[in-house]
Amino acid sequence: MTLTTTDILISGGGVAGLSAAAAFGSAGFSVVCVDPAPPVTEATAAGADMRTTAILNPSVAVLEAAGLWERLAPHAAPLQVMRIVDAGGEVPEPRIVKDFDAAEISDAPFGWNLPNWLLRREMAARLAELPNVDFRPGIGTKGVFTREGEARVTLSDGARITTRLVVAADGRGSPVRAAVGISVKTTRYGQKALAFAVTHPIPHNNVSTEIHRSGGPFTLVPLPDRDGKPCSAIVWMERSAEADRLAALPVEAFEAAMNERSCAMFGPLTLVTRRSVWPIISQIAARMTAERVALVAEAAHVVPPIGAQGLNMSLADIGTLLDLARADPGGLGEAKMLQAYERRRHPEVAARVTGIDLLNRASMLGAQPLRDLRAGALNALYSLGPVRKTLMRAGLGLR
Repeated sequence: MTLTTTDILISGGGVAGLSAAAAFGSAGFSVVCVDPAPPVTEATAAGADMRTTAILNPSVAVLEAAGLWERLAPHAAPLQVMRIVDAGGEVPEPRIVKDFDAAEISDAPFGWNLPNWLLRREMAARLAELPNVDFRPGIGTKGVFTREGEARVTLSDGARITTRLVVAADGRGSPVRAAVGISVKTTRYGQKALAFAVTHPIPHNNVSTEIHRSGGPFTLVPLPDRDGKPCSAIVWMERSAEADRLAALPVEAFEAAMNERSCAMFGPLTLVTRRSVWPIISQIAARMTAERVALVAEAAHVVPPIGAQGLNMSLADIGTLLDLARADPGGLGEAKMLQAYERRRHPEVAARVTGIDLLNRASMLGAQPLRDLRAGALNALYSLGPVRKTLMRAGLGLR
């Protein structure tokens, strides 16, 4: 069996794991990154992740430090306005429309939207440029043994890694988290989300539009034009049985359903990608560290896709770890560093998971009086300028 010594072993090669590998590699640390599934880097390939991710403004600094933003920016669609639409009346049509404009709090957009498969493509290409990063797709983490001075990791191909820090970026079912005995609390909503892209005749004008009726939000997020037509990514959250029914519809029937649900705000929507479906849960780890181990991203926290919080929380994890590692490279993975990481991130993560849980429950309201109450709350909060600006800053993760 081969034995490799490295500064950091990253278990997980999704968007968060690849970001972490690029960030630590760019900072000069030696990195081994493994994932049992090679990244799918083409939209038309089997298994391509059809979801998109909004990179919020504060997260750009982490991607810049990783040498990633210059690769991603040319493909990104800016998000200047977050539009919240309440369509919870007797008929599916907008009754309240409120725009949260980034210009009220910043000279920059709220963020930029990119397809997940493209993120993986550009991130894998960045890792190939870094001689101190060893990316091993198709190989997983089989075992983790830690002691005060180091961690020893066994991989699925029999290779052994000795490392000062294990970063668990291996998803909501994290094998590393299980190996070090960290428990999780999971909340299931009986919801699923459909993700796909559409073209439409009415330009999005860099406005992300979240339409609330029942079952969950129907969100259109700007993408660059496709074949000369305005294009948006859609995340459509519904109760599980309804989401499965929609996913199985023929294209013509599905387009009719999504046009009704969109309240025709962008004109007729045309489906231009396949549909993917995934279950909606909230999940939080009891703690984000163990001896020589740090949890990041969905190994530590999972939230419903509301307010573009998921990956941005993950990048905040990575940014905090990176700051601590650069401040004291000799103390990488030691108890002091991990205690500081736990102290800085876990309370913030817990607060966000709780907040997004409440927002998701509000978005699912079906009874008409409760939908009316939701609409009234949106109206009241938006009408108070200081409150509106505070909500926008909080959504970006700013103090």
